[in-house]
Amino acid sequence: MAENVAPGGESEAAESARFDWVDRSLLGLCLASLAVTVVAGLVQVSFGTYSMSVARAWGSVVDPAVLLDHRWVLNFLLGEGLMRTVTGFGGELPDLATPTLIVWTIRLPRVFVAGLVGANLAVSGAIFQAVTRNELASPFVLGVSSGAGLLILLTLVVFPVLAAALPIIAAAGGMAAFVIVYVIAWKGGTSPVRLVLAGVIVGTVFQSLQTGLFFFADSIGVVQSAIAWTTGSLTGVDWEQVRTALPWSLVAVGLALVGARQLNVLLLGERTASSLGMNVERMRFALSAVGVLAAAASIAVAGIVGFVGLIVPHVVRNVVGSDYRRLVVGCVFAGPALLVAADVGARLAIPVLAGGSGQLPVGIVTGLVGGPYFLYLMRKQEQLGQI
Repeated sequence: MAENVAPGGESEAAESARFDWVDRSLLGLCLASLAVTVVAGLVQVSFGTYSMSVARAWGSVVDPAVLLDHRWVLNFLLGEGLMRTVTGFGGELPDLATPTLIVWTIRLPRVFVAGLVGANLAVSGAIFQAVTRNELASPFVLGVSSGAGLLILLTLVVFPVLAAALPIIAAAGGMAAFVIVYVIAWKGGTSPVRLVLAGVIVGTVFQSLQTGLFFFADSIGVVQSAIAWTTGSLTGVDWEQVRTALPWSLVAVGLALVGARQLNVLLLGERTASSLGMNVERMRFALSAVGVLAAAASIAVAGIVGFVGLIVPHVVRNVVGSDYRRLVVGCVFAGPALLVAADVGARLAIPVLAGGSGQLPVGIVTGLVGGPYFLYLMRKQEQLGQI
């Protein structure tokens, strides 16, 4: 007997099949991560040099004077000049209450930058783990961090007049290091093992050069600034960093979602991927470039934040499985949760524990979290490394 299909039934079935990978574990992870991000963000905006009550700080986050005025929203997201060009507005923006101004211009941008950096590093780590078929791979396994760090130090020590362009320089250094690694690894093609080994070689050489450059620094300020970049710090970030990272983050995450099926195929091994019609070398290079783009967007605004790209994909994989459609989406939510929470610890650690002023670079906190976590994994799992 022929099956009766209601009008539009086929399209509804196709749409349902398209999203059949979305399950309860993924939804639960995303909701829990979003809750952690929001709570940590509210804690972050509640403390600072300017004293205000927690209720006033939280009220400033949802102040209608900002949220219901498209001019202020566009001013933050696009910058004042572009806002005026888009809206044609030529007057003065309405005044904001001092607490609202403090929260929206100083404290909230830090939360947004931390979220973008966390998402980028997590997605980048997930990509490199598929490309190298190794769950211990990170965004910096192909020399991205060492290349960015070297150019940052070179700029601060030798060409300080270019310090304003550090974000672009950091991204360029990461991309250049990736190309060098790929050239070294190429021998009629590449392999995950050669890519990792080439990354270790380039990383070691570049890190040695970084250490040597410290001896040429002529002021303690330069050294402190360089350390902040090479350890990863969100101190002093504002909407300019949000505007720098946001476009590249959207592109990188979008490409990662589009390439999720290809990442799943790469996990099957080169021979299987080739038998399925994939040009393995071209796809590996293209997906690695997406991973480098995501990592470079993070390095450009926050410096070298370690362990996020290692921890998050592993945690998400344990919750939602190895399907990269779920894994990438999970990383987009879990990455910000980890880094926003870690940044709260970085900001409050010294005042709470030592009773002093100042704050730690967030890269130190992620390192303190990541080291024990992987020690736990090493003790728990007999086989660790290969996906």
